[in-house]
Amino acid sequence: QDGDLKFSLESVKKLKELMDGNRHVNPRMMVPVASYSPCQEKHLPEEFRPVCKREDAPMIFRRLSLAAEDDLCEICANAACAGCF
Repeated sequence: QDGDLKFSLESVKKLKELMDGNRHVNPRMMVPVASYSPCQEKHLPEEFRPVCKREDAPMIFRRLSLAAEDDLCEICANAACAGCF
């Protein structure tokens, strides 16, 4: 979840894979993380397409990617999640 936007966990994990894959390009040609948007990726889950029309899409994608970090508890570690408190 990001604000009033809600997405499935599987889609957010796929988004993170896409964004992580983009990060491993030649460092001299990398786009700053804050301005990268996966909207041109052909494997972007369809539920993210409406986000691509928003001006703040890169930051939304960045926050969602951070929420899907592999080493964090999927339920408890993220402010967007509930269930432990």
